[in-house]
Amino acid sequence: MKRIANICRENLAKLKVGQQLLISGKIYTARDQAHKRLSQAILYGGKLPLDLKDKIIYYCGPTRTPAGKSIGSCGPTTSSRMDEFTPVLLNHGVLALIGKGNRSEAVVEAIKKYKAVYFLTFAGCGALLTKYVKKMKPIAYKNLGPEKICELEVEDFPVIVAIDSKGRNIYGKS
Repeated sequence: MKRIANICRENLAKLKVGQQLLISGKIYTARDQAHKRLSQAILYGGKLPLDLKDKIIYYCGPTRTPAGKSIGSCGPTTSSRMDEFTPVLLNHGVLALIGKGNRSEAVVEAIKKYKAVYFLTFAGCGALLTKYVKKMKPIAYKNLGPEKICELEVEDFPVIVAIDSKGRNIYGKS
């Protein structure tokens, strides 16, 4: 597996579908309700709680953090539930997405258009994935409970390139 830290668009352009990576740096959790709020803020001129430019969004809602740990179980949720919001967020600068499952044709086209990447991580392994999260800090929409947006500092977080910046898709055609 290739290690990659501080992902940027230049690095994303070199990635190929199926490639396995260990990423380090900051990623941001956001699920259904956070996506809806972010999209509405963008579409209706509201204030965003964070700058989305060059951010990596992880479709995850961590469970309660046990004492002495940095995070609770933090496995990916089904990405297609965010499909209606994804093109808007990519247009607003989101760099990459992490989740599980296939994406719609509209999302694949948006990934190509904005030169983004969609990564898969291991589903059903939320407890295992906690060992790659060094720090977690809630940063927005705290009233959403586990769906709040959190900043995660990760080290060697395992991902697979599912859709590369050229729109090549590990699942074949969407």
